Amino acid sequence: MMHPLEPAIVKVWRIKSGIWAGVVAVGVIVWDILNFFDADRVVPFGVWPAVAILVGGGLVIWGTRWRYRYWKYVLQDEELLLERGVFNRIRTIVPLKRIQHIDVSQDVFEREFDLGKLIVHTAGTKSSEVVVPGLHIETAEHLRDTMKAFIVDEAL
Repeated sequence: MMHPLEPAIVKVWRIKSGIWAGVVAVGVIVWDILNFFDADRVVPFGVWPAVAILVGGGLVIWGTRWRYRYWKYVLQDEELLLERGVFNRIRTIVPLKRIQHIDVSQDVFEREFDLGKLIVHTAGTKSSEVVVPGLHIETAEHLRDTMKAFIVDEAL
C-alpha cells in the first residue's frame, strides 16, 4: 500500500507558490499601470491583474491540493516506488541496489512544519536524482537509514 505525503506539505507548497503568484501579480499590476495611457489597449485597465490574481490564487489553493492528492510513495524490500502527477501520472521505481547516496534536506518553510525531503541519488546520468518531498523529518531519516542498511548489506 502506498503512503501519502504529510498533509502539512500542502501549507508549505501554498506558501511557496503564493510567493511566486504574488510576484507575478505585482508584475502584471505594474505592467498594467505603465500601459494605462496606451491608446492600443484591447482590455480595460485592471482586467489583466484581476485575471492574474484569480489564476494565481486558484493554482495556489487547488493546484497544491491536487498535487498532494496524487503524490504517493512506498519503500518495498528491494525498491522505492513513487507515483505522482496531476495530469501526467509518473510511476518511478528506484531499485535500492542502484542507489549511490541518500540525502535528507529541509528548507526554511519545511523546518517550520517538521518536514523534510528524501533525495535519492542513483547511478546514471538521466533522472539520477529522485526526490520524495513532504515527509515528516523522522520518517525521512528512517527511510534514509533503512535504505542505507540495504545498501551496506548488499555490498557485503
